[in-house]
Amino acid sequence: MSQPVPNDFGGSYVGRGFELAFQKGVRRYVLIPLSINIILFSIAIHAIFHYTGIWVADLIEWLPGWLEWLEIILWPLIVIAVLLVFGLLFTSVANIIASPFNSLLAEKVEYRLTGVKPLDGGVSGMIKDIPRTIGREFQKILYFIPRAIGYGLLLLFVPIIGQVLWFLFGGWMMTIQYADYAFDNHKIPFDRMRYQLRQNRGLSLSFGVIVALLASIPIVNLVMIPVAVCGATAMYVDHLQEA
Repeated sequence: MSQPVPNDFGGSYVGRGFELAFQKGVRRYVLIPLSINIILFSIAIHAIFHYTGIWVADLIEWLPGWLEWLEIILWPLIVIAVLLVFGLLFTSVANIIASPFNSLLAEKVEYRLTGVKPLDGGVSGMIKDIPRTIGREFQKILYFIPRAIGYGLLLLFVPIIGQVLWFLFGGWMMTIQYADYAFDNHKIPFDRMRYQLRQNRGLSLSFGVIVALLASIPIVNLVMIPVAVCGATAMYVDHLQEA
């Protein structure tokens, strides 16, 4: 089968991810991360509906009496903050749990695209690399948290510009999250991975923005983790790997 011509628009690799994720030989490696995502997403939805109102009410009650007039203004801000915390928590947990399986999926997609079999791959390699793979997820979290605080403040207090910057930051983080599996499979350091993405900023950001948009759509978001891993791996093969 002929290979698609490499494309400089990152969003096209999201479509490539949908194509690859459901091909024979790749499909079975999608099932575990997909199942993890569905289970944790279901838990997250239940928790959001059950606890968000309670937590917001509790936070509002902490306001001193002389600030009660701010309740109308603070209510939506607190709701947004609580939802952001929920989103960060459950996304982080899902990525940590699924990271070894996402690495294996990226490995199988790269093998399918290049025909080059890894020297130390497969399930045994995945098991051996679990400590490194999970450690890499914590690197991403440590990278994300201080930037999320900064962009989150802009989101809350700088209208329009803050929302745009937050959305672009979310797209950038999507690319880092899902492109990193292919880089990590080749033992490429985290800082070097980010440098390679910055060198292809338009490609990287357009990929992440499309992933972020689709991840916000109910039902579609359930399949976005394996699709994004597949698409980002194809993008790595075509544009990001070093000679």
